[in-house]
Amino acid sequence: MATAQLYCVCRQPYDVSRFMIECDICKDWFHGSCVEVEEHHAVDIDVYHCPNCDVHHGPSLMKKRRNWHRHDYTEPDDGSKPVQAGTSVFVRELQARTFPSGDEILQQMHGSQVTQRYLERHGFRYPIAVHKMEGLGLRLPPPDFSVKDVERYVGGDKVIDVIDVARQADSKMKLSAFVKYYYSPQRPKVLNVISLEFSDTRMSELVVVPDIAQKMSWVENYWPDDSYFPKPFVQKYCLMGMKDSYTDFHIDFGGTSVWYHVLWGEKIFYLIKPTSANLALYEEWSSSPSQSEVFFGEKVDKCYKCVVRQGTTLLIPTGWIHAVLTSQDCMAFGGNFLHNLNIGMQLRCYEMERRLKTPDLFKFPYFEAICWYVAKNLLETLKESREDNCLPPEYLIKGVKALITALRNWLKREVTEPASEVPDHIRPNHLIKMLTKEIQYLEVSQTLMKSQGISACPSTRSAHERGSHARRTARRLRDQHHHHHHHSHSPKAPSNLDIFEQHTQEVLKRLKMGPYEEDASFNLKVNGKFNKVSTASAAVAERSLDNDLRLVLCNGRIISESATSPSTEEDAIQGMLSMAGLLYSHPIQEHKNFMDSQGSGSNSSSEAWSNHTHSPAHGESPTLGFQYCETSLSPPLHPSKRPASNPPPISNQATKGKRPKKGMATAKQRLGKILKLSRHKPFFCLSRCLGGLCIFGWPLLLF
Repeated sequence: MATAQLYCVCRQPYDVSRFMIECDICKDWFHGSCVEVEEHHAVDIDVYHCPNCDVHHGPSLMKKRRNWHRHDYTEPDDGSKPVQAGTSVFVRELQARTFPSGDEILQQMHGSQVTQRYLERHGFRYPIAVHKMEGLGLRLPPPDFSVKDVERYVGGDKVIDVIDVARQADSKMKLSAFVKYYYSPQRPKVLNVISLEFSDTRMSELVVVPDIAQKMSWVENYWPDDSYFPKPFVQKYCLMGMKDSYTDFHIDFGGTSVWYHVLWGEKIFYLIKPTSANLALYEEWSSSPSQSEVFFGEKVDKCYKCVVRQGTTLLIPTGWIHAVLTSQDCMAFGGNFLHNLNIGMQLRCYEMERRLKTPDLFKFPYFEAICWYVAKNLLETLKESREDNCLPPEYLIKGVKALITALRNWLKREVTEPASEVPDHIRPNHLIKMLTKEIQYLEVSQTLMKSQGISACPSTRSAHERGSHARRTARRLRDQHHHHHHHSHSPKAPSNLDIFEQHTQEVLKRLKMGPYEEDASFNLKVNGKFNKVSTASAAVAERSLDNDLRLVLCNGRIISESATSPSTEEDAIQGMLSMAGLLYSHPIQEHKNFMDSQGSGSNSSSEAWSNHTHSPAHGESPTLGFQYCETSLSPPLHPSKRPASNPPPISNQATKGKRPKKGMATAKQRLGKILKLSRHKPFFCLSRCLGGLCIFGWPLLLF
């Protein structure tokens, strides 16, 4: 076996996770940490000399600064290029601009007034400023808590994302290196930390998030303990910004609402209301190649300036477009949360992120999964309202309608994009159908209930206060009793062949009706078997078998009589699999998804990385993967806050059989592989993939 090539003064093999730099004299590669070159500092080196070579050739040569208004400070300053966001010229010009005052839109409130009850009654449409912490339920370290203290509680070895503000590029560095730079007498660069999520550190004990963020949060209320997907951590951020740090206009991921508390220092927020017109302008600006050269605040009719001083807490609702200038060295704490009040706007923001092809790194983790969990819970809420004979609040009815539309679209999309976030214990088509029924019932009864003077539900009381848990349990027991009663008088259960024949007839009947009929899952409940058939795959069947492929069941064989599509055989295979609840995915696509998921941990390079500070080319030495990892600058064109990375839970009884992490092969996809279906192997039986039980009696034959 060939021995791995060794690098650096430490003579270690290549490690993709560590930043390296190439010596321009000896051409060896060195770990930045071994030769004391920080990743953010490496971009300033023009010609690098390693410690061995600088003895004979002198120190490394640095790049020459030629301007103060461009991300690339080596560009000649000939007056031909506009000012870019984050540069020192930009910050100076920003401070000289005038804006309408934030007082025009800010709701000034006392902490004790900011309750779920208040927001449910009055809505959460405008930013809220709270000048004293009392009554918010917020607990934080004292105002003399320092950057060094953060290092003490989080650990200096934690690798954090640090933004080089003047270049609007971010790199990774150890917290200890940031702290050292922060306290150094000379700080030639403005560095900003906005993505330090510390839920998994000792510092977490020092912070209790505001009651409102805790009580309304979708993740806190609806994320199940046994979810296979890792729980999103977006509740506790520590922001440490040097004076003149700037974050360009953005909407927080997934349309989350956000709270910020300035512990010391000062931040200036530039706030833009999420009207349809403003959102359209924002999307256009975000996808523009000249984004960094255009101040978005000028493109809209009103951009409000809001100064947040020490001790103030700011709450920003869903979808508000905002930029932030750190006017003095500042430490702030913050957190993001999704909630029921602005569901439609949250979904709009998510869909916009998808259209803008925002990297996963900057998105709310498992946003679609949480929406399915929420839908399941809101179905219960609507049922309870109906049983209590009262009307749910208007915001909830609107929210559920928006949710139904989104869930339907995601299911359709899953046909072509198999990376699903539908949790395994949810029957998606059934859930959508039941939600739709509840909404239809509401629309019919709304007028009637109002005319009878029946009030809306006491929505401000939590589900637990209304005793819904007990009622839910009672309903479950009642349903079980009904189910048992029904079976005690039912005739002998049909055989597996009867089931399959009945199932096939249903499929054939559906195919005549056209694709995407409601409840594509054709759920069959027979002795508890087959009570869930994959819905996405049923949709595949409906779509793929709809192109004039006629199927006939004859003596246990399915024969395709006529087909007009070139890939009918594969379509037919997919159709067959979908009847059994299996989705046959293309192995190449599956491999690509898997690779994508593996690659999602590191950022893609934002610009042509200098010849001297990238990793070795393929074949000769390490492949480019992690080196000078700046974020993709297209899009977003500026670094954004990101969620904490949270590995998937360790497999246990609760997670067994659950859907794996996005991008990794699902059980259905694995079964597709086991079957090794191809146009060259027309004979196959589904018994092997279902635990060796040949449930259909005979093998299926495709011509």
